[in-house]
Amino acid sequence: MKRPLQVTLLVLSGLGLLHASLFTDLFLRYVKEGMRPLLIASGVLLLLLGVAEAWATPAKTHGAGHPERGHGHEGDAQAPRDEADAKEHDHDHGGHGHDHSTVPRVAWLLFLPALSLLFYAPPALGAYTASREAPKAVASGQRHFDPLPATSPLPMTLTDFTRRVQQDPSGAVRGRSVLLTGFVTPDKGGRDTWYLTRIILSCCAADAQSVKVRIHGTPALPANTWVSVTGAWHPGGTLGTASAPADLDARAVRRIERPINGYTDDLPLVPSR
Repeated sequence: MKRPLQVTLLVLSGLGLLHASLFTDLFLRYVKEGMRPLLIASGVLLLLLGVAEAWATPAKTHGAGHPERGHGHEGDAQAPRDEADAKEHDHDHGGHGHDHSTVPRVAWLLFLPALSLLFYAPPALGAYTASREAPKAVASGQRHFDPLPATSPLPMTLTDFTRRVQQDPSGAVRGRSVLLTGFVTPDKGGRDTWYLTRIILSCCAADAQSVKVRIHGTPALPANTWVSVTGAWHPGGTLGTASAPADLDARAVRRIERPINGYTDDLPLVPSR
């Protein structure tokens, strides 16, 4: 790739990373919050490399890519040998040389991710991804649970609600009004149900996993709509065992704004009264 294009690609990539991680929150669509310092450092490094490449002086060559040779009789004697070597090189390549100064067409594709960070940010992972994978398995083995607070409705994460339903032998969630938040994912296997979903990142979007709670008793809003749901556990199976479904009978559904970092399973905010 020619020098001006190398410089342009380095600078665009650096600006794109800084735009996504330093001046906006777009990076949260792809990686966790803790990766922000690394992204900023990478953006600065790419910019510095671009500036260094722009200021660097290219090595000077003479003739057809050969260093300058001496003059006089020794140079005259060397010329025929150079011509013979050139002809032999051309013969080895099918009778003609190759021009390596042209940028390969595939190299232009490198500009697409750099430009996308500046001008078009791909949408965050949502219902499309969650509907095509099994929900994240909640870690098993927990047998001791602290008593639930008396707050009603009780704010819970989807993970905690699932764990209480399937592992708490005391059945503390039975009859309790809980408050959960997430985004809407259609339930392909049910007519009157849908999923309240959260996508969780371990590191980046490539390792995303979803946690879901099936909602009963209310029509589904459009996919990817962020909502808070107040309701109670939908009875089924044996509470406190894996046979109990992580389902909720909804009593109220309210639209909310997408959290800044939607790739976590955080406690919902209790609405002010």
